[in-house]
Amino acid sequence: MRQGDLVVRKSYNGDIVFRIQQLTQQKALLKGTDFRLLADSPLTDLSALSESSRNRYEEEMRVKVAESVRRMEQFRRGQVDRNRALLKQELRNTHPYFEVPGKVLHLDGDQSYMHKSMDLYKELGVPAQGFYVPESQMADTLQRLLPQLRPDIVVLTGHDGLVRTRNAEGARNLSSYKNSHHFVNAVNVARQYERNRDALVIFAGACQSHFEALLMAGANFASSPRRVLIHALDPLYIASKVALTPIKETVHIVDVIHHTMSGLDGLGGIETRGSYRIGLPSLQAGEASYPQANSLT
Repeated sequence: MRQGDLVVRKSYNGDIVFRIQQLTQQKALLKGTDFRLLADSPLTDLSALSESSRNRYEEEMRVKVAESVRRMEQFRRGQVDRNRALLKQELRNTHPYFEVPGKVLHLDGDQSYMHKSMDLYKELGVPAQGFYVPESQMADTLQRLLPQLRPDIVVLTGHDGLVRTRNAEGARNLSSYKNSHHFVNAVNVARQYERNRDALVIFAGACQSHFEALLMAGANFASSPRRVLIHALDPLYIASKVALTPIKETVHIVDVIHHTMSGLDGLGGIETRGSYRIGLPSLQAGEASYPQANSLT
């Protein structure tokens, strides 16, 4: 086996497809290809993915991602139609208006999903700036970027995982997680900058993250209540929903999480106001720009 190979773990009945990130003589560091899970495994427990299995798995994931994107686009179209109808009713005419969606700052510990997320933000009309940042550096990076960029929504995600333990208390202990303590530190920094959970909305976590610790630190939405896997694009779905929900409305938690690929076992949160505004009359400014993903090392 070599770095970059796609593998599954025999002891878990091949439930998740991983890519080998790093190899030692006896172990491999693994990253989930579609789920935000970080794990290590003895080489003897790994099995290379056959081409037919890989094609079948990729097709299943493609269908799930397409359905999630379809839901986001449907919500976006419905909102545009509602705005037009509302303005026509209130002003008794159709007046051009301009939109001010919530602005997203997205830090991601997975570079490939950072780029995919930025493409989808742009497709949905959500202004977003994204940076590839290792989880251990997110707190320091936020401290520098928050005063500069002043986002409405912060997404902190990447890879995580619960270390296998025989201790029944293990899942409650923050030290039992690969990256949850880094996410908690980053949320603490964000809340020192802005305490109001409606003025700065935070999503934090990845697969199997310590949900309770993240919420107590100040996150509005987090993973993972049942310590299950979350799909890599679910954080983007939640951030986009908040960015496109009107400021006078509350994001319906059950509705937004029900439409993710991970569901209530993988994601949770608290009542939160949307960040989207409309204005009149229409602006004459040029077309808005959407920065591409950047890399911070």
